[in-house]
Amino acid sequence: MRGLRPVEQHALGGGLRGAVDTSLSQASILIVDDDSKSLLALQGLLQSATQKVVLAKSGEEALRCVLKQDFAAILLDARMPGVDGFETARLIRERERSRHTPIIFLTGAYEDLHSVFRGYEAGAVDYIVKPLVPEILKSKLSVFVELYNKNAVLIREIAERKRAEEHLRKSEENLRALAAHLQSVREEEWARIAREIHDELGQSLTGLKMDLTWVANRLSGDQRALVEKTKSMFGLIDGTIQSVRKIASQLRPEVLDQLGLTAAIEWHAADFRKRTGIRCKLSLPSDTLMLDRERSTAAFRIFQELLTNVARHANATRVDVAMRVDSGALVLTVEDNGKGIAESSIYDPKSLGLLGMRERVLPFGGAIEVAGVQGKGTKVRVSIPLGLK
Repeated sequence: MRGLRPVEQHALGGGLRGAVDTSLSQASILIVDDDSKSLLALQGLLQSATQKVVLAKSGEEALRCVLKQDFAAILLDARMPGVDGFETARLIRERERSRHTPIIFLTGAYEDLHSVFRGYEAGAVDYIVKPLVPEILKSKLSVFVELYNKNAVLIREIAERKRAEEHLRKSEENLRALAAHLQSVREEEWARIAREIHDELGQSLTGLKMDLTWVANRLSGDQRALVEKTKSMFGLIDGTIQSVRKIASQLRPEVLDQLGLTAAIEWHAADFRKRTGIRCKLSLPSDTLMLDRERSTAAFRIFQELLTNVARHANATRVDVAMRVDSGALVLTVEDNGKGIAESSIYDPKSLGLLGMRERVLPFGGAIEVAGVQGKGTKVRVSIPLGLK
């Protein structure tokens, strides 16, 4: 390549037109030409504080350059000995790293139309005919440099966002793992307290009742005041024994550990019906469900919370409960005929009951769906995959 038109001194020393963010790393422009004088002239024209120029004297050298770094644009002489500009452009386009790098061909005015088409087929985005007009060259390159810088900013922002998302995901996983661990520890503690209440207080109250029976059998018929007092004490002891059993069952129902989830749901539904007067219609599997302790506990605690919500908020007279295994997941559905939950309450962060239920199924990859119809009731569907954690 030969020939630059005379330009004013400020044009030779200036950078590309347009504002460029100098906080970015410098954009690079690759100039490929077998004429050393042309290379030096273009370097002096294009080199600036915001961009640097890389020189290559042959197609082979240009290919080595694009393997080492990325370029905002490539100025490529069409006619060079050895690997010419057309073949160099084709090879540059074949490499993944440089596939989309803009290539501008530098060519003589004598180039025929066929050569121009050949250049575009090889991947050129533009042609500049010699002798060059510096202002035109710098103007065209400024567009590609600006695009390169904006793309660099976008790539950096995407990378930062991905890192932030990954950090957030790991934080959520850690929080959920901690919540699951705390829940497991809490369940174990409740089970231990339930056993101690049942064993220690239960045995003590039973012994007290036996001692009171011994005393009552030795009272004479004319000691009516003492007889009535012992009867009152028997009633108080029996009531305390029932309270102890109730507290222990609420902490950790024995039926869940001994007979399984189906029996525990039947027992709790019957107790709920007795306490609230709300009818419960159950549709439960006849076969024994083979569930691990963690899933059984999660499903039962969610069922407890759902019935508690019905009693507190629904104003319902009937609850339909269905449980089945479907597509490798335990599906528990609870539907009432109450006033219906408001849509705004379903994802309200203050709805701690729903939040707690969702947290219980997350360790298993489960889900909870809540739907309410005003004046017709609320339906909750709980799904807990039966696969391993």
